[in-house]
Amino acid sequence: MKDLNFDLDSMLGLLKKLVETESPSSDKAAVDRVGAIVAETCRGLGAQVQIHPQTTAGDHIVAAFPGGQGKPIFLLCHMDTVFPLGTLAKMPFYSKYDKTYGPGVLDMKGGIVIALEAMRALQQAGISASHPIVGIFTSDEEAGSLTSRALIEQTCKDAEMAFVLESGLLDGSLKTWRKGVGDFRVRVSGRAAHAGGDHEKGRNAIEEMAHQILAIQKLTDYERGTTLNVGMIRGGTVPNVVPDECEIEVDMRILQPGEAERIQAAMQALKPVLEGTSLEVDGALNRPPMPYSEASRAAFEKACQIADSVLGEELKAGGSGGGSDGNFVAPLGVPVLDGMGAVGAEYHSEREYIFTDSLVERARLLAALLQNW
Repeated sequence: MKDLNFDLDSMLGLLKKLVETESPSSDKAAVDRVGAIVAETCRGLGAQVQIHPQTTAGDHIVAAFPGGQGKPIFLLCHMDTVFPLGTLAKMPFYSKYDKTYGPGVLDMKGGIVIALEAMRALQQAGISASHPIVGIFTSDEEAGSLTSRALIEQTCKDAEMAFVLESGLLDGSLKTWRKGVGDFRVRVSGRAAHAGGDHEKGRNAIEEMAHQILAIQKLTDYERGTTLNVGMIRGGTVPNVVPDECEIEVDMRILQPGEAERIQAAMQALKPVLEGTSLEVDGALNRPPMPYSEASRAAFEKACQIADSVLGEELKAGGSGGGSDGNFVAPLGVPVLDGMGAVGAEYHSEREYIFTDSLVERARLLAALLQNW
């Protein structure tokens, strides 16, 4: 890899441009502005760029880079962030000591920069990747990938490999497994009444929901890697009225196949405890689990061999309770290595940062894998 040149200043310049082009998932025009930068950069690297227009989300971008033979290797990135427009005013992009800060710098605009720099370095050195390389840059990952999932699954179904440019773990480990993610909404209807004069005539929806919350939380099974979390609750109007409505939102995380079906059945089987109340349950699994399968294990071992022989680097494996677009690819039977992006911490917060040197370190690793896979 000594023939490859990685330009940290150039990478920081592109990262600054991407971060300062704010792109909350809910703002199509904002995400499309990032998409224009990504598409232009990909074209500058000789890629054939396809824009997949969307009406409610930003447009998705698929960039096929020149070179390579056989089945393609995919680089999965997303352009949207969780930060609303105007965040830069209180959370500017800057580098200090060994860290670089800014909204989305870790999740995951740093990953976009790493993917593009790896391709640039290979091209500048006149080195062809071992397989055709295709980058998928989506616009709604943070919002559940509702408009991009079908594109990801259709495009990646015959892939040789998929590298996900989400952030690595804090110790630099790649992510070889991820939990599946789902959500539910439970609504209780009761009967309103005066809390002082007609208390006995009321049917307290919040009281009923308390029974349901306990039942839902008990579905958690740590040994199976399954968790249920009632994270939001809304109900009632004023203290002196027996509340007739209550609603909760529930986060589900699963690791093992079959757990989604178990939880789905249990949620639908919930019954009212208090006479005169009723339940309505909606929701399902959004992202299937990405277990540490034989395919992913073999891919990680291959990556370890390449990293050791080419870079003299030892890779580490880990996982995450959060989901990514890799969760859609793994069930297709395609090997997935996630966490190939920048290394840092505090994502989704005003403290989000990356270790600046991880930009070059990860670009070097990705380029070695693309060249030798």
